Amino acid sequence: MNTEDNFRLEERIRHRRRRNVLVLAMSILWCAGATPKFSAQNLNPEEISRSIHGTVVNSVTNEPIGHALVYSPDNQFATMTDDQGHFEFVLSESIFFDPNVHPPRSALFPATRPDQLRARKPGFLADEDVFQSGRVGPEQKEVTLALTPESLIVGQLVLPDDSDRTVVLLYHRAVQEGRARWLPDGNAFAKSNGEFRFAGLKAGKYKLATRELLDRDPSTYDPRGQLYGYPPVYFPPATDFAAPETIDLSAGNTFHLSLSPVRKPYYQVRVPVANVPEGTMLRVIVTAQGRPSPGFFLGYNQQEHRIEGLLPDGNYTLEISNYGSPAMNGIANITVKNAAAQGAPITLVTGGSIVINVKEEFTSRNASATMTWNTNGRSFQVKGPRRYLNLTLWPADDFDLENMASLDPPSGPGDETLLISRAQPGAYWVRVSSNLGFPASITSGGTDLLHHPLILGWGASAPPIEITMRDDWAQLDGKIESASLSLPISPSHTNVGTGQENAESAWIYLVPLPDSAGQFQEFSMTLYEESAGRQIAPGEYRVLVFDRRQPELEYSNPEAMRAYDGKGQVVRFIGGQKEQLTLPLISTSESR
Repeated sequence: MNTEDNFRLEERIRHRRRRNVLVLAMSILWCAGATPKFSAQNLNPEEISRSIHGTVVNSVTNEPIGHALVYSPDNQFATMTDDQGHFEFVLSESIFFDPNVHPPRSALFPATRPDQLRARKPGFLADEDVFQSGRVGPEQKEVTLALTPESLIVGQLVLPDDSDRTVVLLYHRAVQEGRARWLPDGNAFAKSNGEFRFAGLKAGKYKLATRELLDRDPSTYDPRGQLYGYPPVYFPPATDFAAPETIDLSAGNTFHLSLSPVRKPYYQVRVPVANVPEGTMLRVIVTAQGRPSPGFFLGYNQQEHRIEGLLPDGNYTLEISNYGSPAMNGIANITVKNAAAQGAPITLVTGGSIVINVKEEFTSRNASATMTWNTNGRSFQVKGPRRYLNLTLWPADDFDLENMASLDPPSGPGDETLLISRAQPGAYWVRVSSNLGFPASITSGGTDLLHHPLILGWGASAPPIEITMRDDWAQLDGKIESASLSLPISPSHTNVGTGQENAESAWIYLVPLPDSAGQFQEFSMTLYEESAGRQIAPGEYRVLVFDRRQPELEYSNPEAMRAYDGKGQVVRFIGGQKEQLTLPLISTSESR
């Protein structure tokens, strides 16, 4: 054999080894479950796009955004848009070997391919609805990503002296459990020239408050003489934080304002606490005139067992609570008028625990199953309502989220008691979530807690909460019609891996009418999903369908829901029966 024949033989051997190694590697991956994302049995190689390109646009003006970062959530893909907002990913190819077909065959597929893309750029907010933006199907070649311009609040704090110590508090209106609340949204320090700003804000309603500031101007401050300070001020201007006026920000809007705190005399306040256990820390909430008043502050002196600090003239309520168990609470009213105030001693009272009793009216055989509970490094079996039910007390006050309370964990095996031991005095909405059935009724002392709040008094034990659980579901089946699409109802929001992830979506809301025992539900579906039944608690509902998710829908507020009178469809669902519905789609622009 000559040299040329030897060379050809060696080349054939090397080629065969490379092929065998590739076949072996792909077989190992197949057996290990590391199959390519898109099976050759589902899609032809020609149907898969080998590049993805698109544009990033401003969601308000629809203009392209240049120099934005486009990336996949797993960070395997990333690029920058050009001056016209365009981007492109070119996907490399690899060989896919399928040993389950005879004779075995191979095909070219993209090595990796993102199923979702996102974008970001300073000065813009990313779309929070990840189910409706950036989805990339296996056949999709072009993607449009939208970024919303940030809103800003820029202010000027007017004080007679230069001070960079003043804190400005920001609150925004958000809907939780179907009711609007005011939630803290950060704080900012005013600069020495009085300027402050809040950036990165989304469209919505906002309020501002300053934190009180003691005047320590070296030219006038006398620690042994009369002390002065600047009480909190609110914007929009009001005597208390509960005034209806708000700052209404639209996307990309900058709101300018000015705050002018007024210098007033401050006086020493001392209120003894009679029965605090040693080492106990207390929380003190100060409200002025009985109205929400962020910005005022008094502290607890553990050594002297008293509440103390400085306040200007006014009438105040002090609410005191501890951080441990059992819950201890106290309340006091004080008046400050041109002199130091010494309040009467406060006696803390132990809050009463709330017992929850559950009556089960199930038809399912799974009602007697058990589940594993993990707590403090221990695992044990629990049964009864403990395994499927949770209960939360949401403060009815729009300005209070600190006093939320939920069920105590079980102490160990066999503990089936449902108890809330850390509830503070106040008014609460009772919310029950369950993995089995639905609450047909919730009562306490004759009060219907499905429609009225639970009232917890100071030092008084509340009657037990009585819950009746049932599972005689009704069913919803049907389709949605509009001028541009007809979508079948389905409980899921994506069909992952079917090539339908980028399908147009709609969101369905079942809102119980004011006197109904129904349970609110929210779910979505896509254009390609088949019609499927959905379990609904019996009751009367307004069924609304939107082209986008509605996180600000105040479904628990009958007054807010009056805006939807005449929209959607009112339906009575009866246990054990199926309702076949055709519902109109409400566009986002129409719902505003």
